[in-house]
Amino acid sequence: MSNNVVYAIVKAGGRQEKVAVGDIVVVDRLQAQPGDSVTLPALMLVDGEKITTDSAALAKVTVSAEVVRDERGPKIAILRYKNKSGYRRRQGHRQDLTRLKVTAIG
Repeated sequence: MSNNVVYAIVKAGGRQEKVAVGDIVVVDRLQAQPGDSVTLPALMLVDGEKITTDSAALAKVTVSAEVVRDERGPKIAILRYKNKSGYRRRQGHRQDLTRLKVTAIG
């Protein structure tokens, strides 16, 4: 029984994501239009039973992804309150995100 799994750990938006071909991943907003192709830097590559972590070898590895669409994250409510002083501040936030589909690891 052969273990023919190929995946990579990539750095995207200050976080690390485990991706394989065909996966959809949501990262912080990228300056790209839907349909554009972007490359993500690989930090680790697993090809079957071979694991690559050498930076010189990973410089040759490209992880390509296609921009599916831009979207916004869930609403986060921020409430500041101080007892007995009448201080109340309410604020909201929605993070700008980009949805990517991984097309190739190689």
